[in-house]
Amino acid sequence: MIWNHGKMILEALLLASPEPLTLKRIAEVMGIDERDAALLMADLQKDYEAPHRGLAIREMAGGYVLTTRPEAAEYVERLLQPRARGLSHAALETLAIIAYRQPITKAEIESVRGVKVDRALETLLERGLIEDKGRKDAPGRPILYGTTAEFLRYFGLKELSELPPVEIDTAEPGLIVPTRSGSGKEERKVQASLFDGEGQGAGESAGGEAGAPAVQGEG
Repeated sequence: MIWNHGKMILEALLLASPEPLTLKRIAEVMGIDERDAALLMADLQKDYEAPHRGLAIREMAGGYVLTTRPEAAEYVERLLQPRARGLSHAALETLAIIAYRQPITKAEIESVRGVKVDRALETLLERGLIEDKGRKDAPGRPILYGTTAEFLRYFGLKELSELPPVEIDTAEPGLIVPTRSGSGKEERKVQASLFDGEGQGAGESAGGEAGAPAVQGEG
């Protein structure tokens, strides 16, 4: 395969894919080995590093996505803000508890939040941000909830370990605060992402924040 032709195909795949593309999947589709897929990706990423480009390639949720550049955030937000559909505060609080305490049952979430979470769970399941992770070995065998790959994509994370440290205060239901061990940047990120509804994907599905996948439906 001619190298530049291969990069052209790879670029098209990134644009068309509804989810992060893994090197394994790229290799399968293009009929090449994963080593060559990795080399193509690295070369294409360098192309997108040019300062005049409005897009960039980011590693996210175990794969790669074509995203808008942070420098273009203001203009992307202007274009797509009317289509915004974020998560409610209740859903965000519930999602934060699940993200940091998973796998966790509905009763355990309600114990932390201090209120019923039926509607919040329904919303998060519909959005594909959480899923059934099995059953807890306890009376009634309640469902255990955890986050999904879509959660990582939504908030622009590679993996759960990138979540900044926080404390979930069980003495005061609903209180979730960053720990002192997290950097100021990380603390602002978790507050913005999980509690204010301004995560990468919130901007993306709502069409607001740069750094979101270039072409994605709201789901």
